[in-house]
Amino acid sequence: MSRYTGPAWKLSRRLGISLSGTGKELEKRPYAPGQHGANQRRKTSEYGLQLQEKQKLRFMYGLTERQFKNLFNKAGKLQGKHGDNFMILLESRLDNLVYRMGLARTRRQARQLVGHGHVMVDGARLDIPSYIVKPGQTISLREKSQNLDIVNESVEVNNFTPDYVTFDGEQKTGTFTRLPERGELSGEINEALIVEYYSR
Repeated sequence: MSRYTGPAWKLSRRLGISLSGTGKELEKRPYAPGQHGANQRRKTSEYGLQLQEKQKLRFMYGLTERQFKNLFNKAGKLQGKHGDNFMILLESRLDNLVYRMGLARTRRQARQLVGHGHVMVDGARLDIPSYIVKPGQTISLREKSQNLDIVNESVEVNNFTPDYVTFDGEQKTGTFTRLPERGELSGEINEALIVEYYSR
């Protein structure tokens, strides 16, 4: 299954979650798109709720179905709660951390930066957005990528960096200092429903 590249605002409204992380999509019309808009009152089945939760998280991080399922299976082999481990692995992806550090305004933009070879991990160029960064590793930009407009614009407006990441806006360098705790990640996601979905 391919990665979703359609109108993100429409999708955000359908899923009832801000996929950009800004919340702007839901400010004016916090209900599903379509003719009946706010008056849609269909009761969702248990399976429907599980599927919706999976789709919310998959679209939030911009993964294909196969990537999502593979990472979910990888999380199941780790010690601890399957759902928590899955959320932490998603957050540890290189494209996500580039976004979290403020080098890109969206995860999609961050994925492009990595894919086009602009990003380095511990001084080595890495163009794999799905690379799982380990705590202590440093993320930076190649010298010739330091002054890209999209990077400068993003760094300028970024006013939030999570506690498990450090970032130096002057050097455009950051470190993934530790694994996040589940409480620091999206409270809008009920990962237990996703575990149930794949356990069917």
